[in-house]
Amino acid sequence: MTAAPTIEAVTNRIRERSRASREAYLARVDAGERRGANRAVLGCGNLAHGFAVCSPAEKAMLAENRVPNLGIITSYNDMLSAHQPFETYPALIREAARQAGGVAQVAGGVPAMCDGVTQGQPGMELSLFSRDVIAMSAAVGLSHNMFDAAVFLGVCDKIVPGLVIAALTFGHLPAVFVPAGPMTSGLPNDEKAKVRQLYAEGKIGRAELLEAESKSYHGPGTCTFYGTANSNQMLMEIMGLHTPGASFVNPNTPLRDALTREATKRALAITALGNEFTPVGRMIDERSVVNGVVGLHATGGSTNHTIHLIAMAAAAGIKLTWGDISDLADAVPLLARVYPNGLADVNHFQAAGGMGFLIRELLDGGLLHEDVQTIWGEGLRGYAVEARLGADGTVAREAAPLESGDPKVLAKLPQAFQPSGGLKVLEGNLGRGVIKTSAVKPDRHLIEAPAVVFHDQEELNAAFKEGRLTGDLVAVVRFQGPKANGMPELHKLTVALGILQDRGFRVALVTDGRMSGASGKVPAAIHITPEALDGGSIGKIRDGDMIRLDAENGTLDVLVDESELLVREIPTVSLAHNQFGMGRELFSGFRALVGRADEGASAFAA
Repeated sequence: MTAAPTIEAVTNRIRERSRASREAYLARVDAGERRGANRAVLGCGNLAHGFAVCSPAEKAMLAENRVPNLGIITSYNDMLSAHQPFETYPALIREAARQAGGVAQVAGGVPAMCDGVTQGQPGMELSLFSRDVIAMSAAVGLSHNMFDAAVFLGVCDKIVPGLVIAALTFGHLPAVFVPAGPMTSGLPNDEKAKVRQLYAEGKIGRAELLEAESKSYHGPGTCTFYGTANSNQMLMEIMGLHTPGASFVNPNTPLRDALTREATKRALAITALGNEFTPVGRMIDERSVVNGVVGLHATGGSTNHTIHLIAMAAAAGIKLTWGDISDLADAVPLLARVYPNGLADVNHFQAAGGMGFLIRELLDGGLLHEDVQTIWGEGLRGYAVEARLGADGTVAREAAPLESGDPKVLAKLPQAFQPSGGLKVLEGNLGRGVIKTSAVKPDRHLIEAPAVVFHDQEELNAAFKEGRLTGDLVAVVRFQGPKANGMPELHKLTVALGILQDRGFRVALVTDGRMSGASGKVPAAIHITPEALDGGSIGKIRDGDMIRLDAENGTLDVLVDESELLVREIPTVSLAHNQFGMGRELFSGFRALVGRADEGASAFAA
């Protein structure tokens, strides 16, 4: 099926814009394929080091290049709930590979930090940059040139984007992404939010707050709200890097293990030693990237991906822009209501029909490219299914249901929750930014109010606690961009601004920092670029300036005469406190090299 005209037009625009860079990238993929995997080009000493701990039979097979060898890149650690299940995956993958006549080795590990742990803390300033560190760490593991394909174990925030960048950098190799799944449902997200507000208002204590948080985040697996982690899993499936139906199956279940074994066998099947060679650098193209953006809009996904998708695409020589993302948002309706865009969590989304239902609806509506390559080898229609556990313990699949299991969570196209996607690009005399509208009530899409300026989130929260924030306002939190301090998530603002809005004030946030997939009911213009430290007009705003945020028309302006704005100077703000502690001194090079948010906020050369 041919995609709808807007989808085709945006795809063609990206393709034309990317022609030179994509051709150069594919030439590098060609060169990597000609060099070949691997053991054949390694000296005897190199190879001996590479398979020293393998069994004699495995050594013999690898020495003669008779069987494929999978390189496992893992983000396992046992502090973070989403990544703890990966502890058992290498043994499972090695055994599945052996049964299929191949070999698998852990090629390397990558760091995996959690914004949920570091939010509001100094360590959060490493978070965005960890994406590029993860890409480099994975490259170190794969640089041994021992592998015919790579299997990537990652779930959350910056981990999956970093792994995708690494996979595409090694584009001559097939790449299969293997998820761990979401934790089972705990305390409902809306109840958790109410407890947070009560704590912020001083109506309950820390013990009650910790009890509620612990009931929400209570076991192995991803957090169940629809933030960046679960947006990652949606992207990997709709872009064809997961096996069909793999994204939202709970950890430590027979089906989860069966999916992991199946993914291993699939990775072996698509190497150059088989008949279905599928190098990831050719598999992921402009159509795949557009499908990812469409999925992001249809599900009201994380605003972080307005940064990450640009950086991921760039790793394949594809030039995606905020303009493309905005135009696709206008063409794609919202089909999912998952917290913070609704009361349901991802387990409810999965039970209502999940990715198979969503993909089928979007395909039938002409909103996805069906004729893409995937690791499954069937085009995207092969993903319009539900995965089940077969009687023999392997994965069985059936067509996705024709009707949603819960229309309040997952809708058919004719009953879409809103006609456009959950993200909007804003432009005006303050530069460019992004807003997530899917959780914001329509009567809050236009806010015009005086600015109250802060230089970090602690200043704002202190002003709130002291009762200095009254009346309508636009909170401007600046010097939070990638060059200033690594562009941290500003989650600590959510509660205070939410309380002010609940008191009847018209409230909005404008910042060159991030709010991620957790941004909710308060309109938040985020990722403002140019950032204050880079000369952006956000640095020129003064207390009392009227700011107009219009999410319907996609504009963001400070209502000051242009001639005055031009001559205003940006105040000198000391950022010394951001330079040291919790490892921040090691990231000074990243702060110096990083690009703009609308260019992917990457430290890598374009």
